[in-house]
Amino acid sequence: MLEQQADRIMQLSEWEERWQENKIGFHQPEIHRMLQINYNAVVNRRSSVRFFFPLCGKAVDMKWLADLGHSVVGVEISEMAIRQFFQENNMTYSEESLPSLPGATLFQNSEKNISLYQCDLFSFSSSVAGQFGAIWDRGSLVAINPKDRERYAALILSLMGGDCRYLLDTLLYNPDLYKGPPFFVPDKQVQSLFGSSCNVELLQSVDALTDRQRAWGLDSLTENVHLITPKATN
Repeated sequence: MLEQQADRIMQLSEWEERWQENKIGFHQPEIHRMLQINYNAVVNRRSSVRFFFPLCGKAVDMKWLADLGHSVVGVEISEMAIRQFFQENNMTYSEESLPSLPGATLFQNSEKNISLYQCDLFSFSSSVAGQFGAIWDRGSLVAINPKDRERYAALILSLMGGDCRYLLDTLLYNPDLYKGPPFFVPDKQVQSLFGSSCNVELLQSVDALTDRQRAWGLDSLTENVHLITPKATN
């Protein structure tokens, strides 16, 4: 069933236009319930965990985690989304260009526990901000172009520290009925992308169909949350 969306391509400019035109139905104004429900599984009794948010948008989850004592690094192509995040959360912030990442801008709150990089995700790397103890992927793997998934998985794996706990949210539906994004990501592909070097555990599977998805033409939608952790190496 992957063939139906294999050639679907969203240009970065299209994502920026969605922000400019406020076509951001993917943004959730509340803390994501899947993160709240599975918070203990991803934090795993650790304090001051460094979280990575790929394609972070202006997710309120970032402030929630920072308020709990963690730090957050996000990557987002839309400068508008990043500025709105700080403004809507009443945070003062700084911005600086990065010689090591041409064309990128780093935005940080005054406490420096939230650092958001405005750049193409695929230009980001561990040489920019190190590795992470946790990753929250609510709308990233389902948003990137399907042909880029192996490249994406390689990037995510390179950003995972030895104790990293990667919480991945995916969607299952009939791709004959909707072209995406968000794209259909079957569990079998999650396993093929990450299973050789990581343990992949399905934590939760829920019926997520709402009127919004019915308007896309869907008659069913399942949301799955996976916990992905590096396999122990001898």
